[in-house]
Amino acid sequence: MPELPTDLAAQVDAALREDIGSGDVTAALVPAAQRVRGAVIAREEAVLCGRPWAEETFRRLDPQVRLAWRASDGERIAAGEALCEIAGPARAVLTGERTALNFLQLLSATATVTRRFVDAVAGTGCRILDTRKTLPGLRGAQKYAVRCGGGDNHRFGLYDQVLIKENHIAAAGSITGAIEAARRTAPGLKVEVEVESLAELEEALGAAPDIIMLDDFSLADMRTAVSLARARSRAVELEASGSVSLETVREIAATGVDYVSVGSLTKHVRAVDLSMRLDSGGG
Repeated sequence: MPELPTDLAAQVDAALREDIGSGDVTAALVPAAQRVRGAVIAREEAVLCGRPWAEETFRRLDPQVRLAWRASDGERIAAGEALCEIAGPARAVLTGERTALNFLQLLSATATVTRRFVDAVAGTGCRILDTRKTLPGLRGAQKYAVRCGGGDNHRFGLYDQVLIKENHIAAAGSITGAIEAARRTAPGLKVEVEVESLAELEEALGAAPDIIMLDDFSLADMRTAVSLARARSRAVELEASGSVSLETVREIAATGVDYVSVGSLTKHVRAVDLSMRLDSGGG
């Protein structure tokens, strides 16, 4: 299983505060001693992700709540399949239900779409990357979900890798100037530069960044870029970005680029349909 984000507990705390506020007035209608059991059911095929968030949700509310999982994060699940069984005090289960399901539905959605892109480029040697287009406060969670889906993480934030884009180049005066400045100001970090034409690619190759992003290149220009880069430097890696879909990603990967970055993995999220069904008694 991929490494969990260090802010997982803080994410759960924030979600519970947002939902519970001064108290769950509806759960208070249930007798304090009442216990329930039930299951979380998938209504569609998906890749499961979010178990640790669901577990932390109920642990914070009442450690007596027990979850018995039938699948692990990163595993494919079928429509109608029970992801886990749940049992414990009714009030805690009812209070945590929506928060736990929100995490599971969101993160499973990102893992599921990532797996579709990864499957689409299978055998090409190309890797699928995420971006920083994440839900505020949940970047660590969504990037974990990308890894559960078989994808790789691009930089986490503005501090762990240099990514020189159009506006940075304009401010620095040139691609070469921006790359040279990055080497001086951020020694030890990878330097990536975005280019929008083969002419800009040529300049970038001369300045020797670690990665060159090909922004909205045609397939023909991507193939040319790969040939030029391989002839000039075996060290530089190429990343394709822009106008990527499930329908186009394999053709893009087949040009020979090392990576394809896909913002929709974390930006265009449609929650996986899950539901919790409970019965009174037991637990």
